[in-house]
Amino acid sequence: MTPEREQRLLQVLRRRQPDLTLIADKVHKPRNMAALVRNCDAVGIPKMHVVKPDHEYRRYRGTSRGSDRWVESVVHSTLTEAVDAVRAQGMKIYAAHLSDTAVDFHDVDYTVPCAILMGAEKAGISEEAAQAADLHITVPMMGMVESLNVSTAAGIILIEAQRQRKLAGLYELDRMPAEVIARHMFESRYQKIATHCLTAGLPYPEYDEMGELLDPEACKALLARRA
Repeated sequence: MTPEREQRLLQVLRRRQPDLTLIADKVHKPRNMAALVRNCDAVGIPKMHVVKPDHEYRRYRGTSRGSDRWVESVVHSTLTEAVDAVRAQGMKIYAAHLSDTAVDFHDVDYTVPCAILMGAEKAGISEEAAQAADLHITVPMMGMVESLNVSTAAGIILIEAQRQRKLAGLYELDRMPAEVIARHMFESRYQKIATHCLTAGLPYPEYDEMGELLDPEACKALLARRA
């Protein structure tokens, strides 16, 4: 890894926002899921939550352009699991939902720990999701249609969250846990070793806070046995 690449990775990882996330409630189109992952990466979200749709969940990488390497997708069987996960982190839940109580998405404070809840195509969020939310938000529409594609709407809302957080100086703070940064640095430095360990179900070898191997010779022997 070049020094320039190393600094670029560290800069990106240190600007991640661990108290901002997105919940995809049964979004079933793989291209939309991939676009949501890409949206999350673009605004510095390190982890998103996925509630599995009623049919088989498949992840589509075609439009994520590698961003799924940087955004962890936590898959939940039920919405309750996803809600409990973000509540445990002290997050508010803002659901994109056109209801009588919905407010303009601009009029929401995204600098607090929060999760943006997006529903499936056409159906939108479930009634359970609507009730679980602290607030309903909507993107004002000036045309005949009442809604946007889920990934487009999420992108618009997340850019507003990014704007607010940037003004508040949250992107200037080093907020990601050191062990998470170290893991990403290791996976970027040693992609073959990381892939081998994941495929074989093996733990990663020991590495330092910059992702550098503590015992390179042992790892060479590991890869040699594989070959």
